[in-house]
Amino acid sequence: MSLNLDKMTTETRNPSTMELDTMTPLEVVTAMNREDANVPAAIQPILPQIARVVEWAIQSVEAGGRVFYLGAGTSGRLGVLDAAECPPTFGVSDDVIIGLIAGGDQAFLKAVEGAEDSRELGREDLESRGLTKNDLVIGIAASGRTPYVLGALDYAKQVGCHTAAISCNAGCAIGQAAELAVEAVVGPEVLTGSTRLKAGTAQKLILNMISTATMVGVGKVYQNLMVDVMQTNEKLHRRAEKIVTEATGVSQEEARHSIDLAGGSVKTAITMILAGCGADEARARLEQAKGHVRDAIR
Repeated sequence: MSLNLDKMTTETRNPSTMELDTMTPLEVVTAMNREDANVPAAIQPILPQIARVVEWAIQSVEAGGRVFYLGAGTSGRLGVLDAAECPPTFGVSDDVIIGLIAGGDQAFLKAVEGAEDSRELGREDLESRGLTKNDLVIGIAASGRTPYVLGALDYAKQVGCHTAAISCNAGCAIGQAAELAVEAVVGPEVLTGSTRLKAGTAQKLILNMISTATMVGVGKVYQNLMVDVMQTNEKLHRRAEKIVTEATGVSQEEARHSIDLAGGSVKTAITMILAGCGADEARARLEQAKGHVRDAIR
């Protein structure tokens, strides 16, 4: 693939920061803050595309499939980060939202030379995980041309998956390779070519939307409460109690008692209280409602 950086918005120079090396610390951070404020505006026009990705993700999860994020460098790390936060936040297993980074887990902390330039590696990473047509593959690359991501998208299409591509350059290669392009064109960076800045922020915001809205869609949220939160530490034990009290109006003591009766399940405890039933019936109601508390308590 011919690489022409001049055609990438993310690689062009920002005219407002041409004197960056002469600025005071306050001037530098002010300039960065000003540029960061442009990111939500760049995302707003592509909200329909992001919503479509969410619809596909919901379909995949409900069908027993998985959502894969793939990227290299900052883009890959952001995908891994978003995926890693889903199990404790939403109570899903770690094989529902999966983040893959070129070069493997070691590349999260230290760059693996040449990994992002391998199309074969992108294919192999999905192939080794038994990709099926029920899965969704989301490629992430600020530049929009990373070979690792292109190889993964090509393989995913062969398998029959829905595919999406998140980038920060319009009309880019991964957007053309995927079924759906999600292109947040944030403009030149404060520091030329440093796409860990605005581009990275845009990617993180989009990933937040995809994972959160997907979990809402599969019943991991009641009202605006994360009712499948995992109680893995003291703070989360207290948060679980607070969620039950917020959802039902009972005391903290009653909330803890209900959670214990529910075997530690916040969602089951809420259903027990609001439906006026025992744990077994609450679980049956939730199963029938496909995990949605609002439907289970009707």
